[in-house]
Amino acid sequence: MAASTHVRILDQRTPQERDRSFLPGAGKTWLLPFYDAFTRLAGIRALHQRAVELAGIDHGQAVADVGCGTGNLSFAVLAAQPGARVTGLDPDADALRRAARKARRRGVALTLVQGYADRIPADDASLDHVVSSLALHHVDDDGRIAFARDALRALLPGGKVTIVDFGGPASDVEDTDHPTHGHGLAGALRHLPRPMRSRVAHSPVVARNHDNGIVALLTEAGFRDAQEVAHADHRLGRVTFVQATRP
Repeated sequence: MAASTHVRILDQRTPQERDRSFLPGAGKTWLLPFYDAFTRLAGIRALHQRAVELAGIDHGQAVADVGCGTGNLSFAVLAAQPGARVTGLDPDADALRRAARKARRRGVALTLVQGYADRIPADDASLDHVVSSLALHHVDDDGRIAFARDALRALLPGGKVTIVDFGGPASDVEDTDHPTHGHGLAGALRHLPRPMRSRVAHSPVVARNHDNGIVALLTEAGFRDAQEVAHADHRLGRVTFVQATRP
């Protein structure tokens, strides 16, 4: 059976969640058709590849991509480890349909679930990895706390969560492993539409990622060894890679 037949979209929202609001990945619903072009321009693929490298996903492992949007981090996981079992979660039905079309074109198996970050579609202690890229800053305080607790619930003992998001103060210091020199992500982000740049620079939830906010979030939820394991600096601020382990 072709892998493309294993692409599916499920809706796990409750009736009470049908009208629940969320912030689209591009900041505005009408920008979705341009979102993948924006992320290519911004060099986001390199962040996804780095996150997958840090996660260390093995063949056959179960992975939840929280805030998957149009599926780019999920595809990075499957490119690095085709044998992974990946489920993408996002509240945006239009983004999930785009992700499904892309998965079918690639011929990869992917489950996509419409839902929210505070309810990961997995049984207790059933996941090897929870990954998330540039999504946590879309989530309010209560949602962040609920996400961290639910990730702990869903992961197997020894399972890992790997989060990539904006965090830390703006810096002109170059990442010695991934210098920007004003190009790549650093230069490209200047050309993103104002709604996307404004969301990054001014979101109050981004501010809560500063000063190791994501590390504190995971530690308070009960994770072990939560720490920033890498970062990349650009003109809009630091992109932090945070990882933690379920005890």
